Amino acid sequence: MAMRFKPSTNTSIGVEIELGLINSESLELSMDVPEMLRRLPTGWEDSIKPEFMRSYLEFNTGVCQTVDEVRRDLSEKLQWGYETAAEMGNTFLWSGTHPTSHWKDQKLTDDERYEWLMETMQFVARRLVVFGLHVHIGVDSGDKAIQMCDRLLRHLPVLLALSSNSPHWCGRNTGLHSYRSKVMESLPTAGLPETMRNWSEYNWLTDHLIATDFIHSPREIWWDVRPVARFGTVEIRVMDTPMTMEHLLGLVAMTQCIVSGLSSEIDRGMYLVDCHPMIARQNKWHAARYGLDATLADPDTMHAIPARQQARLLLDLCQPLSEKLGCAEELSYVERILENGSGAATQHKVAKDTGDLKEVIRTTLDVTGKPWEQPSTSS
Repeated sequence: MAMRFKPSTNTSIGVEIELGLINSESLELSMDVPEMLRRLPTGWEDSIKPEFMRSYLEFNTGVCQTVDEVRRDLSEKLQWGYETAAEMGNTFLWSGTHPTSHWKDQKLTDDERYEWLMETMQFVARRLVVFGLHVHIGVDSGDKAIQMCDRLLRHLPVLLALSSNSPHWCGRNTGLHSYRSKVMESLPTAGLPETMRNWSEYNWLTDHLIATDFIHSPREIWWDVRPVARFGTVEIRVMDTPMTMEHLLGLVAMTQCIVSGLSSEIDRGMYLVDCHPMIARQNKWHAARYGLDATLADPDTMHAIPARQQARLLLDLCQPLSEKLGCAEELSYVERILENGSGAATQHKVAKDTGDLKEVIRTTLDVTGKPWEQPSTSS
């Protein structure tokens, strides 16, 4: 059955952030998410939701028009989450992976859909103890959402490098800045999106996958960027959970600006300049491996340039749009990531200096602070 794309306000924003719940003393992942959800305020059932395992959950905003609305929306829910977690001796870790907790020790959330996924994907699904940032931006047609998936290919590696925050896995240094992205790519319908011509082709593809029992719904297509019919959005899913609220807001502002700019280009009928899928794959690998220290191939010139330089060029393109969208202050937070490094850089440094992954967790908690409080205006 063909899905109807529900058009939404251009550049509206919805944010989902996955956070690991950890015990405040042991610093290991805690299985207390079901108990937290039993205490959930009425009306927040779609705002704070269980995830695949019982040791992490997802905080969702409503439909926001500005990045500041995102901050205010998330802050209220995060404050409740932190206070409720503290009552149970827990807190939250802002990282794309947990540095020491092992995936084999985690327990599946009681849910028919999750049970089907586990039965279908077996050991591959068993390792899905990773945490990401997903940003929905509203677009006005399904065809535009499909075009966005293609045009965003060139920008996904930069967003991954800026957000990279998962260098450790099961007590070991992976040597990567975003190991989460590699775990996600083990899923059969994850990674970079397939090239499609229009909304009709996407409908044909999803109908085929459902009819052949490969997936049950479009929700099981976990591309790094995907269209979402029921929300009328394009959803960017490539990013790790960042280390701070400031990082999150900067990344959301940059994402809103990128999609807004691409939307205007599409409306003007500008010729689509492709990023070759292999170049996008190469750049994504380098971003996952080296973070902001990566060298990325420019899709237009094919020259290799530092990821920081490419990110600054993108930042320059976004700045005029940020004035129009009212997110100039939040976009400026990206400059601080470029100056000080992503969460992965912090984790790597602490691990190198101390040789103690528990100290990495403690430092991450200190750097994250109280994310519901207003980010400071100082650098």
